[in-house]
Formats: sequence, structure tokens, C-alpha cells
Amino acid sequence: MKDLSTTKSASKLIAKLTDAQRSAILCDLADATEAQTSSLLAANALDLNRMDKGDPRYDRLQLTEARLRDIAHDLRSVASLPSPLGRTLKHSVLPNGLELSRVSVPFGVIGIIFEARPNVCFDCFALCLKAGSACILKGGSDAKESCTAIVGLIHDVLQRHGLPAECAVLLTNHADTDELLQARGFVDLIIPRGSSRLINYVREHAQVPVIETGAGVVHCYMDRSADLEKATAIVVNAKTRRVSVCNALDCLIIHRDRLGDLPALGKKLAAKGVRIEADERAYQSLQSVIEPSLLVKADDESFGTEFLALRMAIKVVDSLDEALAHIEHFGSGHSESIVTEDAEAAQRFLNEVDAACVYWNAPTSFTDGAQFGLGAEIGISTQKLHARGPMALEEITTYKWVIKGNGQTRK
Repeated sequence: MKDLSTTKSASKLIAKLTDAQRSAILCDLADATEAQTSSLLAANALDLNRMDKGDPRYDRLQLTEARLRDIAHDLRSVASLPSPLGRTLKHSVLPNGLELSRVSVPFGVIGIIFEARPNVCFDCFALCLKAGSACILKGGSDAKESCTAIVGLIHDVLQRHGLPAECAVLLTNHADTDELLQARGFVDLIIPRGSSRLINYVREHAQVPVIETGAGVVHCYMDRSADLEKATAIVVNAKTRRVSVCNALDCLIIHRDRLGDLPALGKKLAAKGVRIEADERAYQSLQSVIEPSLLVKADDESFGTEFLALRMAIKVVDSLDEALAHIEHFGSGHSESIVTEDAEAAQRFLNEVDAACVYWNAPTSFTDGAQFGLGAEIGISTQKLHARGPMALEEITTYKWVIKGNGQTRK
């Protein structure tokens, strides 16, 4: 385990930078990413060669020229955002003349524990730097070569700007995880990104404050008044745009009155290679139009599962109340959607569903920091304390009270 006291010291140097200096570092990193695309892809290929292409994590692990271009674009986007620091969040003057201000400040050192997603190195470094904090990155062994190459590139850029490598630390040994979770006094915040197994482990073992970025068990409810064209586009996009991400659709809930439309929708999903796990009514509706290899009867594991693959459950309900109850029981508090032309039903859904992001006539694939105009994200928080939903610059700052007086004393 590296000496984390040096990272604590490095965080003080980051906090002293101007916003223009931080932004310049990120723009230089974007340029370096584009210039070093070949070497980054070569490192990524070493990781990919060790993983089965059928593994749902393969897509998360993979870097491509297009993805690296998008990463460079996101780095520049974060650089262009207003600084989240030094903002006066609240201001008042007490009757005794004391002037109180609540001002946004950096956390200090933020640790991020993640699995096979090397792009996390870029996103988290960019957001932490812009928010005035140092970062400690603990990636999974599946992405070791990719993360090492990316953080090496970050170190080169930091060095050109006169900053130490300790501003962005990469941990690669499994044993480092427990030491990081217990680094009280050196690490101010831990954010896990990955499977429910990883998140549960962090929650149970951390002695450092944790913000959970929970698993995404995502539903879309096709109401009795849904527009079929909208519903088809929304469901297919939410399920197949990118199956390995946490905002991908896991379960379609459909009102019984729309069972006649299910075969047309099901064929669109089957054409994309989606394996459907259908309850009895949905199975009977789809049996004649979808080949057996892509249609099975749902079992106890079909609902409440984050598939991260070309698999999806279908549940038929008799009412909006039943749909809401299903989501309450099986949802993870991540993202939920309703497709309906009934404004009253939509408003009930938006009001009553307990999730970080709720949608009306739009796919859950939009749950993403960049899509929300935040530049990038450090994760999707499904908890309710401090941050909820896509976490970006504002969510990875804290605040302090600044009190100005003129000799007042308390009675």
C-alpha cells in the first residue's frame, strides 16, 4: 500500500490551484489522450485478451478510438464547467452583527473503488481535480493494464504542470482495498462503482464515509394509454443501446390491455438478440412470434436482477397500482420509466416511484452525468444522504461555515 499521507499533502496543492490551472491540466490530458490513443488501446488489448467476449463485463472493459475521443471530449467539457468551489451557498447576518456564509470547499482525498471500467480513471480524475480534490483509484484486476496506462498518462500531464503523481494514485493489489477502506485521517470519502457484491463489501468494511453508487435494477412501465411507437423506441433504446451499463433496462412491465401490442415490440427486441424471460401471460403472447432460443418462462431470478446483458424480463400487470408495487418490491432506486399519454397516471408514477431518476416518455439510458449536462459523472448514487442520481462536481464538494465578526462575544 502506498503512503497515503503524501496524497493528503498533494490534495492541499490541488486546492490551492486556480480554476484556470485545473482546467488547463484537463485540456492537456484530453490532448494527450488523443495523441496516445494507440498506446492506450494496446494496453487495453492486453486486458481484453484475458476476458471471454461473452462476459457481460467485456463491453465495460473495452476501449475504442471512438470511446477515447468521447473521453477527450468529456475532459474538455469538465474543464469548461464553472468551478464548484468558493460558491456561497447560504448567507445571513445575525442580530448581533455576525456574518455567516456557507461556502463550498473540496473534500480533500476521494477514493474510488471500481471494477472492469478503465474509463472511470479519466472521469474520476477529471471531476476530482476540478472539484479541488486528490483521488485514489482502486480498479479491478481485469482492467489492470488499461488503468496503469491511463494513470501513467495522467502522471505525465501532472508533472508537466509541476504537480506530484500523488494527486492521482492507482492501487492495483487486492489487499489494498481493505487498507483504503480503513484509511481514516488520510481519505475523506470512498465511492464504490460496480456490482452489488462490491458495494455491499465496501459498505460493510469501510471505516471511511461512503457514498453508495448502487446497482441498477431498471424498469419501464408501458401503461394502457401508451403510444406504441414511443414505447417501442424507448424500450429498445433502454435495453440495447449499451447493455453493460447500470441504466440499461432490465424489466418491461406492461398493462394487460396492451398485450396485443407485445408481439410487435417483442420482435423488435428479438431482432437485437435480446433473450426475453416472460411471465405466463407475456409468454403466451410471444410464443408464436419469437424463436424458443430467445424466449423462456420467467423464474424467481428473472425479476429484481440487473442483467448487464442482452436479457430482459417482462411482467404483465392489471393496473398502475400493480406496476408501482412491482417496482417498489424489485427496484433498486436507480432509474424507472413510464410510457403513457395519461398525464394523471404519469404524475402518479413520477410522484410515487422512489428512485434517483424517474422518467415520463423517455428511456432510462439518459441517466448519465454527461447527458444531464454535468460534464461527466463519478457514479450514480442510489442513496439519499448528501447526493442522489448522477454525481458530478457539486456532489463531490462539501462546505464549511465562514463566520465574520467584529469582537462580538456570546452571553
